[in-house]
Amino acid sequence: MIADMRELLLSRIRDVSDYPQPGVMFKDITPLLADPAAFTALTDALAGVCARHGATKVVGLEARGFILAAPVAVRAGLGFIPVRKAGKLPGATLSQAYELEYGTAEIEIHAEDLGGDDRVMVIDDVLATGGTAEASLELIRRAGAEVAGVAILMELGFLGGRARLEPALQGAPLEALLTV
Repeated sequence: MIADMRELLLSRIRDVSDYPQPGVMFKDITPLLADPAAFTALTDALAGVCARHGATKVVGLEARGFILAAPVAVRAGLGFIPVRKAGKLPGATLSQAYELEYGTAEIEIHAEDLGGDDRVMVIDDVLATGGTAEASLELIRRAGAEVAGVAILMELGFLGGRARLEPALQGAPLEALLTV
């Protein structure tokens, strides 16, 4: 990624101290989304990742991943598939439970939205511990599709998500536009 775009994106991400709990430095992307030039640059960069890796569909992880993945899918001319929290999708779904720091969670996709001809790029805003992304890769494969890769705006390198995700990627790329 070119240095100017990296600086543009970084300049539009606001640090919020002690949110959602004391001791956490939250990375707020809403200023980036509100800036048309920054949001367009981000969308173009992620669409480029999809094209480089031959994606046919884009998966967005609830909730901020939806905001990024939907315009990327449109820009890249690809289908968009939402990965939702359990119980939010009507009809037949595939679900995947995964471990959180304190407990478990579950995500779902519509069973019929992916198939054997699909190469799927997972898009999200932040890679933290990697649990949700790891579960999404399992869902994609269970649906019969191939994982084209994972593309994220920002990797929080100190939380070890990349190391957790590496085995689940099975050689597919993980591209972070920013690492903090």
